[in-house]
Order: sequence, then C-alpha cells, then structure tokens
Amino acid sequence: QAQLMESGGGSVHTGGSLRLSCVISDYSFSRWCMGWFRQVPGKEREGVARLDGSDGSVSYAEPVKGRFTISKDNAKNTVYLHLKAVRPDDTAMYYCAAGGVWHPFCHTRPVSDFGYWGQGTQVTVGD
Repeated sequence: QAQLMESGGGSVHTGGSLRLSCVISDYSFSRWCMGWFRQVPGKEREGVARLDGSDGSVSYAEPVKGRFTISKDNAKNTVYLHLKAVRPDDTAMYYCAAGGVWHPFCHTRPVSDFGYWGQGTQVTVGD
C-alpha cells in the first residue's frame, strides 16, 4: 500500500514562492495519476493540479493557472508543486494524493477516487 509524505509548507509573503514535495513509497508510481489538493477549514477539499504519469500531461485549477506548476522526479519517487506569485487566498492545507494508472482519465476522475493521501502540509500566505 502506497504511503505519501508531504513537506515544504510554511509561511510566505504575498507574491513569494514555495515548493512542496511529496515522496511516494510505492516504486511503481511512475505511471500513476497524481494530484495536489488543498483545503481550508469549513470548505471542501479542492483540486489544485494533476499529473498523468502515463503521458506526462498536467492540468490545473483556474485559480492557480500560470502560477503553480506540478512536476515529478521518478528517480526520487517525488512529486512537486511549485507555487509562485502566491496570494492570501492560497492559504490552505495542501495534500498530495495518488490514484492509479488512470490514463486517459486522470484529469477527470473525481477527488473521491484518489485512494492514497498524505498527511498534508500547511501553506500560509500573508504580508
């Protein structure tokens, strides 16, 4: 069973940058659908970005397009989320999740289908 561990969260000024990392214990993850999600108290968890390991395609939620980048390093079993030009409304707990080999449906599967989740890492944006 895959285990995920996020790191890299913290406090950052508005307009700043941050890189989140997610290490996956399962060495077969290279073709998996991976995602980053975020949640603030009282709101539903929302998708931020996804990466289809089968073809490398990526997708982003509208609020983060052009500012966030999802990437991976198969050799390190790690998925990254690069945040730049952050805003106060990016403040949230960020979660990494793994689905499975879902190509070509990685970008449309519902959040509830992701079976493996990390514990989350907090990102706080302020002045």
